[in-house]
Amino acid sequence: MANTIITKNSSTASAVPSAGALVQGELAVNVTDKKLYTKDSGGTVIELTGARTDTAQTFTAAQRGTVTADNDLSFDLSATNNFSCTPTGAGTLTFTNHTAGQSGFILLDNSGGYAISAAATTKINASDLSAISAAGVYVLSYFDNGTNAYIMVSRSFA
Repeated sequence: MANTIITKNSSTASAVPSAGALVQGELAVNVTDKKLYTKDSGGTVIELTGARTDTAQTFTAAQRGTVTADNDLSFDLSATNNFSCTPTGAGTLTFTNHTAGQSGFILLDNSGGYAISAAATTKINASDLSAISAAGVYVLSYFDNGTNAYIMVSRSFA
């Protein structure tokens, strides 16, 4: 027979356990706010969390994501924010799985000078599109509004 362990819990929004309600190391959860609490060795109730997206935070160490190699000029925004791309032929600059508010960078090494076009949902200035079709290494930055990816292009680094 399986054992069930139930921590102290509350379903009242913004409810935080009092110091008197917990012993050191005991857990309590607010199931409405999705927050986990414990009592530390100093007798203070603390929230056990990692980085949050709903409050302003100050980070004391570098925060970074992975760089995903994607050489076909089609970038899946559900994979990561930053990409590297070395095309091996002509192609269409395309973004899939659009996510409103997502932004990032693409290191484009088009040393072969392959022709690059843009998908209908890839918004890029025509002269920038011509520029990245010329042989060179470029940094592309993008911002996605959930429907379209808007692209800005650096000058060639090589």
